[in-house]
Amino acid sequence: MTDVVETRRDRIARRQVDKFAERRAQLADAALHTLAELGYARTSLREIAQKSEFTHGVLHYYFNDKVELIAQAVRQYEAVCVTRFDDIVATATTADELRQDFGAAMAATLDTDAPLHRLWYDLRNQSLFEESFRDDVIEIDGRRERMIHNVVQRYADLSGKPLLVPSKTAYALYDGLFQQALQHKLAGRDDAVGNLRADAGVLLDLVTCDGRS
Repeated sequence: MTDVVETRRDRIARRQVDKFAERRAQLADAALHTLAELGYARTSLREIAQKSEFTHGVLHYYFNDKVELIAQAVRQYEAVCVTRFDDIVATATTADELRQDFGAAMAATLDTDAPLHRLWYDLRNQSLFEESFRDDVIEIDGRRERMIHNVVQRYADLSGKPLLVPSKTAYALYDGLFQQALQHKLAGRDDAVGNLRADAGVLLDLVTCDGRS
């Protein structure tokens, strides 16, 4: 009988934990839009509450401060983002197919998710000063690096060419290319998306010695 009671208590405790985690996830998703609009420095818990269906008190109950909320929000967003090229890597049968699909996917996420990408770069810069979410940023950066490595390695395999740069270098090149395209997109340049689509493919050739000559 005692074991049954203990088991029931354990189930109740687990449900409570699950509900708490689920509500934190909901709040973090709601915060993303405000963060993407205003940026780290101009966003407070009160500001997030004013732009969502949740009260300031509710936010404070589930999160100690805005840093904890931001870290949760970014982790959730990135958990999806770092898989955005997985299908392309898995299904491409030729180097040209991967090259075209990867460039199109890079361009599409720039076009549709520019505010959220802006938030990522804002938070990554802030982590140079804000130690409390620095580890989260480093972890996310590592996952992004692996995402890019999977693409360039698969391209090298399909093209039969060696990969000329290490993983960190490939990521730095693509990160710089995307950040520049994002700046151009936010500045209103009409060619930002198209240029990124083309440049993403060119860079694949450069890091694998394909050359296309």
